[in-house]
Amino acid sequence: MDWQLVADSFWPLLQGGLTGTIPLALASFAIGLVLALLVALLRLSPNPVLSWIGRAYVSVIRGTPLLVQLFVIFYGMPTVGILLDPWPSAIIAFSLNVGGYAAEIVRAAILSVPKGQWEAGWTVGMSPARSLQRVILPQAARVSVPPLSNTFISLVKDTSLASLILVTEMFRKAQEIAAFSNEFLTIYVEAAFIYWLFCTVLSSGQNALEKRLDRYVAH
Repeated sequence: MDWQLVADSFWPLLQGGLTGTIPLALASFAIGLVLALLVALLRLSPNPVLSWIGRAYVSVIRGTPLLVQLFVIFYGMPTVGILLDPWPSAIIAFSLNVGGYAAEIVRAAILSVPKGQWEAGWTVGMSPARSLQRVILPQAARVSVPPLSNTFISLVKDTSLASLILVTEMFRKAQEIAAFSNEFLTIYVEAAFIYWLFCTVLSSGQNALEKRLDRYVAH
């Protein structure tokens, strides 16, 4: 183990994570959550056409590898005249992927809220949309925090795939340093360690958030 190389490469790798990996994950997750809510509502719609559209989207996303989705957007779209830079391509691919997986989490969270909560909203004169916004979604949000947090942590690790379309994030930095130094094992182990640090910090934040939300849940 070349410890001098480890020390010299630590900051470039960490910087790649802080300026590439984390922003990419945050942007994709935020867009993916909005998409997930829309798809979940489609799946819950009494309209069979809208419900089928939601099911078809989830089926396609969950039934195909993320790497294939990423390549379709970055390498496939130019064949139909749509040219995208690496960063937008990665954000689109990761957002669509998060939307497909998180939609089922959001849908299950909404269904977990007792039907009496809907009726309570209607009793005080709320429309279905307002009942959803003011009564159902806040309760569903608390239920969905643990699985959605796990989805985000997985996304942080999945962003390493963006290196394959030349997005400058942490793993791309690791590839460049490893190719220059010819110390592939050392650099990749170091990158794995930094990913682990990120995920450990995020897991701690998840636990703190769950405990905070748990205060508002009756036992």
